Amino acid sequence: MDSQKIRLGIIGAGAIGNVHLSTFSQLTDSIVLQGITDAYLPLAEQRATEYKVNQVFNSAEELIHDSNIDAVIIGVPNKWHAPLALQALKAGKHVLIEKPMGINSEAAKEIVRAQRDSGKIVMVAHQMRWQWQIQQIKEQVEKGSLGKIYHAKTGWFRRKGIPGWGSWFTTKSEAGGGPLIDIGVHMLDLGLYLMGNPKPVSVYGSTYAEFGPRKKGIGTWGTPNWNGQYDVEDLATALIKMEDGSTLSLEVSWAVHMATSNNPFIHLMGSEGGASLEGNSAKILTEQFDRTIDLELTPKDLEEDERIQLSKHFIECIGEEKQPITSVMSGLTNNLILDAIYESSKTGREVILDWEI
Repeated sequence: MDSQKIRLGIIGAGAIGNVHLSTFSQLTDSIVLQGITDAYLPLAEQRATEYKVNQVFNSAEELIHDSNIDAVIIGVPNKWHAPLALQALKAGKHVLIEKPMGINSEAAKEIVRAQRDSGKIVMVAHQMRWQWQIQQIKEQVEKGSLGKIYHAKTGWFRRKGIPGWGSWFTTKSEAGGGPLIDIGVHMLDLGLYLMGNPKPVSVYGSTYAEFGPRKKGIGTWGTPNWNGQYDVEDLATALIKMEDGSTLSLEVSWAVHMATSNNPFIHLMGSEGGASLEGNSAKILTEQFDRTIDLELTPKDLEEDERIQLSKHFIECIGEEKQPITSVMSGLTNNLILDAIYESSKTGREVILDWEI
């Protein structure tokens, strides 16, 4: 691609669309906010005014097929991720898609196939990979400081945090699931990334819905619809086995009776050292001279915001025609595991992952 600015079209003007607009509006030396649309057009018009977006489109289809758009950002309910991504790829657009990549693994496989056919960039918006703590831990993993990582434990327990009860968040046909697919996908993605992206082969998991059906555990995110439904889990747990014999344990909740900081956490267990992260606190742990040693990690000066880094990476991948670190294959990996956890919970059995695309 030449040095011209990349012209972006944003599909979805809600909370997450607003986050992308706010971020990309800081990068106007390399992008143009060309278009926006939303199922509720007055909101798209409001955002267009706020962020000086050039054009409001009446529909996602109209935006996708406009020749003045180079790349689309998809920030809509999970159900629409794959249909819109497929349309955009067929129209020759690059795609930045919110997590999870698909509502299930079949939708994710369709995106992988379409991306291969189109040759365009598809990136999943896993902004947590760019947090300074994650970057510093990843650096130590790549240096070999932790040795062989044979097990990792990750998760996110929210004590009272069910979002938008009765909205698309708590409707399986719209969201694909509850906390597992909402916040669990972040922790799953980070766990695999920090372990060095080993290939997952099997999953054993269970999900529970003890709060949502009784309208308990309600959080502050999202707008409730008390006439809606709750047919997703509010807690999930799983053990994921890798081809190299290593394992990843995952536990997440929107609501639970336990002492929790409500922060995401990751513990890496390596032969030569470990790493622990909870919220903004991160440590490297090892043993020297028969003593345990904890090294607290601290941010470097002028650490750039994780979403700015993510957005710059997307722009760079388009410009240099290189695969993003959160590529379609990372999106598919996450979706395969999420599906397997739900399946295992239903059958009570271990599920072998089906990698055939």
